[in-house]
Amino acid sequence: MQQIVRTSRLAAPSDVVWRHAASPQGVNRELAPFLRMTFPPDFDDLTSSWQPGERLFRAWILLLGILPVEYDDLAFVEVEEGRRFLERSELLTQRIWEHERIVEAAGAGCTLTDRVRFEPRVRWLGPLARRIVAALFAWRHRRLRRLFG
Repeated sequence: MQQIVRTSRLAAPSDVVWRHAASPQGVNRELAPFLRMTFPPDFDDLTSSWQPGERLFRAWILLLGILPVEYDDLAFVEVEEGRRFLERSELLTQRIWEHERIVEAAGAGCTLTDRVRFEPRVRWLGPLARRIVAALFAWRHRRLRRLFG
């Protein structure tokens, strides 16, 4: 099992950052311009209607917004509305995928932490998967700092 942890101090209030983190638009703002994630047309809040461990939908991860390179059968197992979610999903390339995001107030701003645990379906691809996931979350946090100071 591999693990990546990334934390960023942001100048925006935690409720603003949470609304961003829980929205399809926010996810895609973090992934842009390299990746885009698909969502059902009228889906505007990831954490509002979920059942523990139940798949919400299949999201396709599109390279440059057009080429499918991964899917995510998105499922949450825990949500503390406004503060934290724990996603445990099935991916095409990962046998195990857990993404925990925590947004905590800190002074006038907040701290956002992503903890990702994963195990590739093809064991020998582990080092490559680690580099890709680390680079992806480093990029997402650069985008977050750019968006929220």
